[in-house]
Amino acid sequence: MLGVSGSIAAYKAAFFVRLLRKERADLQVVMTPSATRFVSPLSFSVLSQRKALVEYVSDDGTEWNNHVELGLWPELMIVAPASAHTISGMATGRADNLLLATYLSARCPVMIAPAMDLDMYLHHATQSNLQKLKDRGHLLLDTEYGELASGLIGEGRLAEPENILEAVIAFFNPEEPLRGKKVIVTAGPTIEAIDPVRYISNFSSGKMGFELAMKLKEKGAEVVLIKGPTALEAPRGLDRIVEVTTALEMFRAAENAFANADIFIAAAAVADFRPKKMEKKKIKKDGRKAVIELEENPDIIASLARKKKKNQCLVGFALESHNAIENAKEKIRKKDLDFIVLNSLEDEGAGFQSESNKITIIDKENNFTKFELKPKREVAADIVQYLIKYIHA
Repeated sequence: MLGVSGSIAAYKAAFFVRLLRKERADLQVVMTPSATRFVSPLSFSVLSQRKALVEYVSDDGTEWNNHVELGLWPELMIVAPASAHTISGMATGRADNLLLATYLSARCPVMIAPAMDLDMYLHHATQSNLQKLKDRGHLLLDTEYGELASGLIGEGRLAEPENILEAVIAFFNPEEPLRGKKVIVTAGPTIEAIDPVRYISNFSSGKMGFELAMKLKEKGAEVVLIKGPTALEAPRGLDRIVEVTTALEMFRAAENAFANADIFIAAAAVADFRPKKMEKKKIKKDGRKAVIELEENPDIIASLARKKKKNQCLVGFALESHNAIENAKEKIRKKDLDFIVLNSLEDEGAGFQSESNKITIIDKENNFTKFELKPKREVAADIVQYLIKYIHA
């Protein structure tokens, strides 16, 4: 069952119906009244080969569209596009149109493809409603990044019909290419104390590592996340989360986990140095020049590389400000990496504290794969897809 709500993206649903029919899907379309202002019910009726339904009772009063029977009919219900209004209705249990009433009667899995403008999508109310639906076990498809109907550029675009179809096919033919693989992901910064109130750290938000952990879990992997201090809420549904503060703590946690891991992905921004001595009391200004002596933290990747077994895969990250390619290739050689994910501060929109990233993947054979600037969620998907191909090559 395809639920179509009021959005300019409703025209894409018509293309989606054609793709479903090519896959020989048995399909019923249910529309909200506002959706009919964008695409006519007749269009969906012709494309789906079944009358598209809008109201509880037909215009002539002779037919009743029983929402209970409709809810019991499908094996999968997809709402695409799902507007902010419809998402709100689903989250709060509103039943003021046939689509929402059918949703409340449905016993099958539900897939939701949001579509709305950037600020509506990012608004706390919308994100809260989406989280409620996700917590119910519904399958939420990612919005896509690009130009929106308002002229703004950002997240909120309805996933392309081909991508929604891919999610539907995956639902009915689940593939978990990483099932049986244990993956360790490090994420976020580390903190190195100077005194009780000050510390050395960096601008890493942990978002890239978090997105990677979630994508790996979606592909069937057993995922352990080792995370430094970050303001972001840790992903749910992972097999284990280890919280650390300092580089030494992350080093110990990584060494403990690595022995039983198939794949280790070092996405954390680990401090290279720490104060040689942490002052017990807050350092006060006294007119003298303050000097903090630093010492090197252990190199986590280099240490793991020395213990790496033949069947283990080691993936590094490199954020460079200059000589990016040369520095990344040197890291692969020195640290025995299978491949490295390189991003450069010279690329606009990439790096720390950003919702997007632009990466190049370099493997130990010096093969380059470049990707365009994308939201970090999509970057994570690209990295995981590359990983799957790499380990199965």
